[in-house]
Amino acid sequence: MTTATALPPSSEPIIAFAGAIATRLIPHPHRAFAFEVTFLHSLWPPALLSQKPPLHFHPYQEEYMEVLEGRLCVEVEGVKRELGPSDGEICVKPWANHRLYPPRDFAASPTVRFLLSGQETREMFRLDTVFFLNWYGYQDEVVLGGKGFDLVQIMCMFDAGGSYLSFPWWVPFGRSLARAVGILVGRWIGGLLGYQPFYRKWTDDWELACQKMETSVFQRRFADRAKVE
Repeated sequence: MTTATALPPSSEPIIAFAGAIATRLIPHPHRAFAFEVTFLHSLWPPALLSQKPPLHFHPYQEEYMEVLEGRLCVEVEGVKRELGPSDGEICVKPWANHRLYPPRDFAASPTVRFLLSGQETREMFRLDTVFFLNWYGYQDEVVLGGKGFDLVQIMCMFDAGGSYLSFPWWVPFGRSLARAVGILVGRWIGGLLGYQPFYRKWTDDWELACQKMETSVFQRRFADRAKVE
């Protein structure tokens, strides 16, 4: 399989958290998306240094990570690994609970650069560039604006990205239940309450975003192609 490493990144990065995260799109012929992501300790928001992102899973896609510089923590099913350039590409299987974040001693290796990509799928609600642009945009607005995260908005965006928040390990049928709750709250209830999975201000391909939202009776009213903001 062709890897993203051999292909040049786009010239304009997607910037989040005032430059703490820079993401460059890498063209890839066999994957739904491919990014080169850089974490910079010098710009990292203090509020996030002691926090881990939520555990989650993707039912429809494998996700791939490869560290190019520094160290990256990856948790999969409760097992934490600290990856470096010598570890090569790793694959997170569909339905596996996972998360990734900078290491505890981030300051000792202040630049983390890695490749992140995902498997192709016919699902409309999937991990792709439209999802990541909106997810980064929302996080940026919340953290830099000093606002609080809205769980319904998170679940709405995650569902549109084929992603679901993990339940504790002891919950029976946890993954199936988490997916069902993600669709119920994020797509159905969220849509009725006016929560959008994609916003024009954060989306580079609004036509594709509209096509995605039109697949749901609860979200198709947000698919306004004339919208400029």
